[in-house]
Amino acid sequence: MGQGWNWSGFSDYLFNPYILSGAVTTLWLTLAAIAGGLVMGCALALARLSSRRWVVVPAHFYIWVFRGTPLLVQLIIIYTGLPQLGLKLSVMESALLGLILNEAAYLAEIVRGGIQSIPVGQTNAARAVGFSSAQTMRYIVMPQAMRLIVPALGNSINGLLKTTSITSVISMEELLRRTQVLIQEKFMVLELFIVAAIYYLLMTTAWDFIQRRIERHYGRAYGNARAPVVPDEPALEQR
Repeated sequence: MGQGWNWSGFSDYLFNPYILSGAVTTLWLTLAAIAGGLVMGCALALARLSSRRWVVVPAHFYIWVFRGTPLLVQLIIIYTGLPQLGLKLSVMESALLGLILNEAAYLAEIVRGGIQSIPVGQTNAARAVGFSSAQTMRYIVMPQAMRLIVPALGNSINGLLKTTSITSVISMEELLRRTQVLIQEKFMVLELFIVAAIYYLLMTTAWDFIQRRIERHYGRAYGNARAPVVPDEPALEQR
């Protein structure tokens, strides 16, 4: 017979500082990876939309490689492979670099899709009235594209909160890694994994609430807008 469920152990580790610190690490890993990935992703998206082939090809190759290989493999190559080439990174640097490089490839496609969803006619009209390329992107394209980019970006953040657990394979001290360490010491497998699951659920639920508010903010300007009222044409005066 197994030991059974340990309510005392479960309640003790539900608010354990060691576990809580791992959850905080998961949060800042997610925020840092999303920030770095978004900067790289925007650059890659603009490169993909460029008319210059020497810019498009490297960007397309990067996205193809990082979307086509598992993050786990990428992390192992960065942490254990790069030192063989003379570049040794710490666990934290390797985890952060791997998450940013991987996330950038996915965010690039999200941003590119949002930009390309805007009709070309609007871009041409903006250029016709004297807008530069940067002004057209800032004032015409991006405000509309954000309605499509934000939901997909929010889903990426939700997924990344859970994907950070993969960094435990290179001993990154995030939530899952610290849970595994305690399991090896306390032998409470089910209780501690349930605690970790609760923390992940709380973080993703909190982000889901924030995401909905952001989506409403960007959708309000367009989704709730009413068509302008066009006054009736005045009757032609009799001659």
